[in-house]
Amino acid sequence: MQETPFCLSVGHLLPFTMSDSNSTDFINPSTFILLGIPGLEAAHIWISIPFCTMYAITIFGNFTILFMVKTETSLHVPMYYFLCMLAIIDLVVSTSILPKMLSIFWFNSREINFSACLTQMYFILSFSVIESGILVAMAFDRYVAICDPLRHSTTLTNPVVAKIGLAMVLRGIMLILPHPFLARRWPYCRTNIIPNTYCEHMAVVKLACADISVSSYYSLSEAFFVTTLDVFFIAVSYTQILRAIFRLPTKDTRLKTFGTCGSHLCVILVSYIPALFSFLTNRFGHNVAQHLHILMANVYLLLPPMLNPIIYGARNQQIRVRLLQPFTHKWT
Repeated sequence: MQETPFCLSVGHLLPFTMSDSNSTDFINPSTFILLGIPGLEAAHIWISIPFCTMYAITIFGNFTILFMVKTETSLHVPMYYFLCMLAIIDLVVSTSILPKMLSIFWFNSREINFSACLTQMYFILSFSVIESGILVAMAFDRYVAICDPLRHSTTLTNPVVAKIGLAMVLRGIMLILPHPFLARRWPYCRTNIIPNTYCEHMAVVKLACADISVSSYYSLSEAFFVTTLDVFFIAVSYTQILRAIFRLPTKDTRLKTFGTCGSHLCVILVSYIPALFSFLTNRFGHNVAQHLHILMANVYLLLPPMLNPIIYGARNQQIRVRLLQPFTHKWT
C-alpha cells in the first residue's frame, strides 16, 4: 500500500489510501470499469446463458404483443394500449443493460464511457418509474371496466389514454432528471471501478470523493414517494374491484370477472416483489454476499420484462386465441 496524492473534495482536501491497481488521480473519469459479478468471474459464461435466454424471450414476447395489438382491431381498447406501453418500457429497460452485460461476460469488454454510464443509469431509473405509473393506469382501467362498465368507453377514450401515458412518461423523466446531473458534478478520485454489470445509481455515486448525501437522500425519498403512492393507488383500485366482484350474483360470473384482471395482478406482483426484495437487501442485507446483491439487482430488471408477455399471453383469452390462430387453422 502506498499513499496517493491528495484529492480536492468540496472545499477541503481528502487524503485516501488505495492500491495502484484500482486507483487513479482524476476528477472526471473518461470511463468506468464494470467488473461484472465479482467472485463469480469463472462462471460468467454460464451465467450469461440464462440471461441471454431471458433477453431473447423478452424480445420475442414483447414484440409479439405489439404486433398482435397493432394488427387485431378487437384489441384496440385501453387495456391493450397500456399493455403496449408496458411492452415498450420492458424492451427499453432490458436493452439498456443486456448488451453491455453480455459483452462483459463474453468478450471481457468492461469499459464504459462516463457519459454512456450516466445515460444507462438514467434510462434504467426513469423507465422503471414510468413502468410503475403504467401499472397504476392499468389498475385504474380495470377499476372503471369492472366497477363502472357503462362509463368505461366514455371515460377512457383514446385521447385520455394518450394523456395518461404522456403524464406517466413526463413523471418518470422529471423525477429522475436530477440523478445524472448530481452524479456528473461529483469529483471522482478514488477509483473508476464499479463492481456490477451495469451503472447502478448508488454504485456510481459511492465512487465520488465527496459528500453524496444529497444524491442518497433524494434517491431514497424519490423511491419511497413513487412506490408508496403507486402501490396505494393500485391497492385502492383492487380493493374496490374485489368488493364489486364479491357482489356479483353467481360464482361463475365472479370467477370470470376476476379472471379478466388476474393477469394484471400477476404482472404487479412480478414487477414489485423482486424490486422490493433487491432494494431491501441492498439497504439492509449487509450480511448478504456481494454477488447475490448483484445477481438480484440484475434479475429484478430482467425478470418482469420476460414474464409480462408470458403472463398476458397465458392468462388473457383474446391474446391466447389470436396467438394460436395460425396453428389451429393449420390443423383444421
